[in-house]
Amino acid sequence: MSITRWRWKRILLWTLGLFVVIQLVPYGRAHTNPPVVQEPAWDSPNTRALVKGACFDCHSNETEWPKYASVAPVSWLVQRDVDTGRAHLNFSQWDRNQRHAVDAADEIRTGDMPQTYYTWMHSAARLSDLDRELLAQGFGKMFGRPTGDPKR
Repeated sequence: MSITRWRWKRILLWTLGLFVVIQLVPYGRAHTNPPVVQEPAWDSPNTRALVKGACFDCHSNETEWPKYASVAPVSWLVQRDVDTGRAHLNFSQWDRNQRHAVDAADEIRTGDMPQTYYTWMHSAARLSDLDRELLAQGFGKMFGRPTGDPKR
């Protein structure tokens, strides 16, 4: 066996060992969905359906946890996205102040949300231009920022 081949085997073994060890890190497996307390007053069933497909996994207490969300380090990324998404805007806890709700239309309209890497594996989150505009208009009606008024 050549030195190069021996080094590659060693790198592979260390990588595999590291992968096994990081599975012991407890973060990223708290796949809980707290109860839905209150949803917003949806302007239409279509807006809710669009939000459910594109936003609920990170911005509600109705997250559908995929199997890969239990394998580190992906589990860490998924958990972080859900934790920060719920903290930023949570459609399941409308009894609490949702101060970022007024920005939702702009986030959708500019393409900042849903995040591109999320849409790679979640086809329901891939909004057409029409769906993006309908959702932005729905958010504008619901959260008080009229269409075309970027900063009230």
